Order: sequence, then structure tokens, then C-alpha cells
Amino acid sequence: MFEKIKVEGHEQLVFWLDKLANLRAIIAIHDTTLGPAIGGVRLLRYDSEEDAICDALLLSKAMTYKASAVGVNFGGGQAVIMKPDVPIESDALWWSFGRFVNSLGGRFIASEDVGTSVEDIEKALRETKFVVGLSHALGGGGDPGPVSAHGVYSGLKACVQKALGDTSLSGIKVAIQGLGHVGYALARELKVAGCRVYACDIDSRKSQVAGENLGLEIVDPQKIFDVDAEVFSPCALGGVINEDFIERMNFKIIAGSANNQLADDRLGKVLQDRGIIYAPDFIIGAGGLINVYNEIEGYDQARALSQAGKIYDKIKQILEFSEQTGVPTLEAAMIIARQRLDRVRKVRGLI
Repeated sequence: MFEKIKVEGHEQLVFWLDKLANLRAIIAIHDTTLGPAIGGVRLLRYDSEEDAICDALLLSKAMTYKASAVGVNFGGGQAVIMKPDVPIESDALWWSFGRFVNSLGGRFIASEDVGTSVEDIEKALRETKFVVGLSHALGGGGDPGPVSAHGVYSGLKACVQKALGDTSLSGIKVAIQGLGHVGYALARELKVAGCRVYACDIDSRKSQVAGENLGLEIVDPQKIFDVDAEVFSPCALGGVINEDFIERMNFKIIAGSANNQLADDRLGKVLQDRGIIYAPDFIIGAGGLINVYNEIEGYDQARALSQAGKIYDKIKQILEFSEQTGVPTLEAAMIIARQRLDRVRKVRGLI
């Protein structure tokens, strides 16, 4: 395990066990060059402890590069909670988790993620101040979905301009996988722009509500990959872009908010060779990070939306760098992120 952490450049991997609260939690801190690590808290039923550890390590590393690339002064971290098989006593679990976060003395700042909510994070406030993503009532930004979605919308627009030579999205067909907070808000914004939107969710209730409210064309989750559309927007869990998917689909652009979309980083080269534009997930999905970052300075949604809109410029820069150097867009984004990290390390005398 130490060797794995060393290879990926992580600083800390911390475990917390509270038998009374039925809490088994892990926090991974990847890099704090730019500031304290920030990351989501996932509450999922993992098949094994190894799977939970890998999730924390991957997501914390992605957060480091996400923060660096979009100019946010945070490091990368991630918390995962292994969902127990027994019913959860919510208050006890989140109070214990708050103590876990507080034990790190501010090195990690927690926010909501898959399986958790604003209400969950606010319960941890009893034990720690190192949480963000709070409700408006407590001075936070509330649901980050609209800001996250606007970042994806802006990055998607840059991809469409590159692929089709037009900044207008009117008439563009987009297939959205996942209709959670981000997917729903993205679908709404795309419909306003005149797009034809196909969508799915494993939760049929979400699909029905979104279809009726937004006028979406709902498809079976297993058939979303076969939709005749220019853009595929994965907004659920990661790992969906694999070799089978690439062989099966006919999309020109992949641009969505899901983390770690590529089952293997080398698939970025496969997509490039096929002429498919891939918007690196840790860049195009940075709107949520931008949203909680704004809480630190006093939340203003208009400012957060404006900053998320600049993801258009960042994706455009990455696409141009990729074309100039011949490297896949994922690698181009990593290079740009590392450049900022290295500059800060030199200023701080770390290298």
C-alpha cells in the first residue's frame, strides 16, 4: 500500500473506524501544494475495502489536477464511507465523520458527493468547521448542480465549436447519462439552447420527472450508447468509457460531469485516433469545485456561474494544446495542471 501511495504521489491515506456509529471511512489526501485538500464524501456500498481505497485514491488525485487546472487554490482529497449492511443512525454516523475530518486539523475540507447530501454534511458541522457545500441558510451555496452543469455546458460548447465549427448549440443532439442534480440542470440548460436532448437514469422516477418537466426524450439506460447524437454526456458514475463502448458508439464528442470517465487512461489516445473529442472530466466537471470554493470568500452564485463559464476557455485551451502537440486531451490537461503545480512548488521552495 505504501508503494502504491508513493507511485501516485499521495501524502496521506487515513482510516477511521467507529463501531458504535457503524462507520468505516477513508480519507485520501493527494497533494496540498496549492492549499488544504478539498474533496467530496461518497457513501457507497463497496464490494471490498480495496475498492473503497482505490476510489479514494483516484478521486483525490483527480481533484488535485482539477483545482490546479482551473486556478483554484486547493489541494486534492477525497473521503469515502463504506455503507454498512445495517440501517444507519444518521446523526451518530455524521457526528463521528465530523470528528474524523476535524482530527486532520484542516488538511482536508469535506463536501457532498455521490450518496450524500447537504443535510448530511451539515450534521458534521457539530464536530468540525472543515466542511463546505452548505445550505443558503448557513451561508453556503446550496445545491452545486446548477453551477456544475453550467461548467459542463460551457465546456461542451467549446467542443462543439471545435468539432463542428459553430458555437450555436441549436439543433445539436445530446445524450445525457444520469439525471441527478448536474444531469438535470444540464438538460435544462441545453433545452433552452435549442438542443434535442436524450437522457436516461437508472432511477426511473428521475427519468419520468425530467422527461415531463423538461421535454426530454427518455431512453432505456442500456440503449443510451446507441443514440444517434453528436454529443455523449456522462453525468453518473465513472468508468463508462471502455473499449466496448468505443466500438459501439457513434458520438463525435464526449463531454460530461462524471468523474474518472475513462476505464483506462490510455483510451484517451484511442478516442483521439478515432477523431472523437474528449473533454477531460476533471476540467469540464470543475463547476462543483468552483461553487464550494466561492463559499470560502462569501458565496455569490452569480460570481460562481461566471467563473464556471470560463471552463469554455479552459477546454478551448486544452483542445488547442492537444492539436498543437499531438497528445490526447487528457494528457494535455494533465500537462497544463502540472505546470501550475510546478510553478507554485518553485515559489514555495518545495523543488
